[in-house]
Amino acid sequence: MAATPPSFSPSRTTCASLLRELQMIWDEIGESDNDRDSMLLQLEQECLDIYHRRVEETRTHKAEMYQWLADAEAQAANLVSSLGESTVLPRGKGSLKQQIATIRPVLEDLRSKKDERIKEFLKIKSQISQICDEIAGCGQYKSVTDSDVNQSDLTSKKLGELKSHLQELQNEKILRQQKVKSHISTICDLTEVMSIDFMKTLNEIHPSLDDSVKGTLQSISNDTLARLTGVIHSLKREKKQRLQKMQELAKLLVELWDLMETPTEEQKEFSHVTRLLSASTDEVSTCGCLSSEVIEQVEGEVHRLNVVKASKMKDLVFKRQNELEEIYRGVHMDVDSESARQILTSLIESGNVDLSDLLQNMDGQIRQAKEQALSRRDILDRTEKWKFAAEEEKWLDEYERDENRYSAVRGAHKNLKRAEKARILVSKIPSIVENLTARVKAWEMEKGIPFLYEKIPLLHSLDEYTVQRRLREEEKRKYREQKRLHEQAAVEQESLFGSRSATKKPLCQSNNGNTIAGTPTGRRLLTSSGRHGTSGGKERRESGRLNPIIPVNYVALPKDDSVSRGN
Repeated sequence: MAATPPSFSPSRTTCASLLRELQMIWDEIGESDNDRDSMLLQLEQECLDIYHRRVEETRTHKAEMYQWLADAEAQAANLVSSLGESTVLPRGKGSLKQQIATIRPVLEDLRSKKDERIKEFLKIKSQISQICDEIAGCGQYKSVTDSDVNQSDLTSKKLGELKSHLQELQNEKILRQQKVKSHISTICDLTEVMSIDFMKTLNEIHPSLDDSVKGTLQSISNDTLARLTGVIHSLKREKKQRLQKMQELAKLLVELWDLMETPTEEQKEFSHVTRLLSASTDEVSTCGCLSSEVIEQVEGEVHRLNVVKASKMKDLVFKRQNELEEIYRGVHMDVDSESARQILTSLIESGNVDLSDLLQNMDGQIRQAKEQALSRRDILDRTEKWKFAAEEEKWLDEYERDENRYSAVRGAHKNLKRAEKARILVSKIPSIVENLTARVKAWEMEKGIPFLYEKIPLLHSLDEYTVQRRLREEEKRKYREQKRLHEQAAVEQESLFGSRSATKKPLCQSNNGNTIAGTPTGRRLLTSSGRHGTSGGKERRESGRLNPIIPVNYVALPKDDSVSRGN
C-alpha cells in the first residue's frame, strides 16, 4: 500500500517541498526519468508563463498608475484654473501610491468645489433667465442646464459678475413693478373719474395685471409698459376732452341762469358741474364727475334751458338794451334810447332776424361799451375832480364876497374850515385842468374821435372854463385894486378929518378884504375900552396895538369838525 504523502501546512508549502512531494509521487507511480524531465520542463515553462503574466500585469498597472497620476494632476490644474483657486498642488515625492494618496483628496476637494460652484452658477443663471424672460414678455420660462454654464470659467470673479448682473436685473424688475403699479393706480383714478370699467381696461392690456387672478406673475415687459402708457395717455386725453365739454356746458348753464335769473336753489342741483369751471385737468378727481351719464344730464338741462330761453328772448334783448344804456349813462356818453328801442322792436316784430344772433350782437355791443367805458374811466374821474374843484372855487368866491363871513353866527367855523380846504384845492386847479387836457388829447388821438361829456366835447368845456377863469381872475384883480384905492382914500380922509368912531363899522369887518388861511389881515376887533366910547380909539392910537376880545357867545358855538363836500 502506497504511503500517503506528508501533509504540509499551506503556510509552510514552498516550491521545494512541492517538488519533493511530486518526486515521491512519481516514485510510487514509477514514472520514467524522461517523463519526469518532460513534466518538470513543462512545469518550469508554466511557472515562467505565470511570472511573465504577473510582470506584464504589474507593468500595466504601473503605467495605469502613472497615467492616472498624470490625469489627476492635469485635472487638478484645470480645476484650480477654472475655479480661480490659489491651491498649491503637491509635488510628486515617494512611491506612486504615496503620490496618488497625496493628490487624491486634493482632487476630490476641487471636484466638490466645482460641483458647488456649478450649482451657484445654475441658480444665478436660472434667476437671470427668468427675469429676462419676464422683461421680454415670454409666456414660458426657459430652464437652465449644465451645458449653459461655461465650466472653463467658474471663478469667483465670474460669479461676482453674474451676481452683479442679477442685482441690476432685480433692480430693473423692481422699477418696472413700481412703474406698473403706478400706471395701474393712475388708470384706476382716471377710470373712476369717468366711470369707465377698470378691470376690463386692465384685461385688455394684459390678463396678468388683474390681481384677482392667482398664481400668475404680473407682466413687466416693455410691451406691457408701453400699453399701460398708451392707455394712460388715451384716458388723459379723454378726460381733458370731457372736462372741456363739461366746462363749456357749465359756462352755457351759468349764462342761461344769468339770462333768465334762475333761483339759486335750482342752480344748486348742478353745483357739481359749475365747480369744474375753473378747475384744471389734474385738479378733477371726484369719482364719476366726468361720466357719460353726467355729461348727458347736463346736455339735457342746457337743451331745456335753451327752449325756455327762446320764449323769453324778447325780454332778454330789452334787458340787454337797458344794460347797454346804463353803461353809457354811467360814463356820461350820449345814447338815443328811444330810437334804439324802436329799431329793436321793429326787428323782433319783423321775424327776419334770429333772436339768438341779435342777443349775441348786443352782447358784443355791451363788451365794446364796457371797454370804452373803461378807457374813459380815468378821464371821467379827473373830470369829476375838476368839476368839484370848480364848484368849490365858485363857493369860495361867493364866500369871500360875503362881508359878514366872520360874524359869530352858527356854523361859521365850518365855513372857515371849508374855505381853507377850498383855497388849497383851488390852487391846484391849473394843474388839474392842464393834466386833464393832456389826457383828453391823448385819448382823442388814440381813438380818432372827440371825447364827449354830457353831449359836449370835453376839450371845449375845458377851454371855455379856462377863458372864464381868466376873466374872473381879471375881475377879482380889478376889484381888489379898486378896493385898495378906496381904502387908501378913506385913510387919507381920516388923517385929515379924524378917526371915525369904531362903532360905525360892522363887527369884525376887514379893512382891505384880504385874508390869509381864512383869517382877515386887517380884522377890526372890539377892545374892552372900545365898547364904552371913542376913548378906545384914543388908547389905540396911543398904544399902537389891538387887544382882541372873543365874542361872548363864541365858546357856545358848536365845534363840529365835519365839513361839506370839500372834505
